[in-house]
Amino acid sequence: MRYFVIGDEDTVLGFSLSGTPGIIATTRESAQDALRIALEDKNNAIIIITIDVADLIREEVDRYIFSETFPLIVEIPNRASGGKSRDLRKLVNDAIGVTL
Repeated sequence: MRYFVIGDEDTVLGFSLSGTPGIIATTRESAQDALRIALEDKNNAIIIITIDVADLIREEVDRYIFSETFPLIVEIPNRASGGKSRDLRKLVNDAIGVTL
C-alpha cells in the first residue's frame, strides 16, 4: 500500500523526493486522467490531491469521497494557496445539504 499525489509541479516534485509517485495536473482533463490512473492502481491506499486541482474536478472528487471508503482521498493546500485548507464543516454541509 502506498501514497500517490496529484497536484502542481512543486507539490509532485516535493513528494517525489520522499519516494511518493504522482502526476502533475494543470487542467480539468489532466486532473480527470490523473485521478482515473490513481484509482485504477489498487496499490494506492491514500491519494493526496491539492485543493486547486481537486477544485478543477470537484464533482468527481466529492462523489468519490462520499461514496467510497478505499482508497482515501486527502486534499491538501499547495504553496500558492498560502496554506489555507478547505473548511471541513462547509464540505459536510454541502454534501448533506444541511447546516450544522
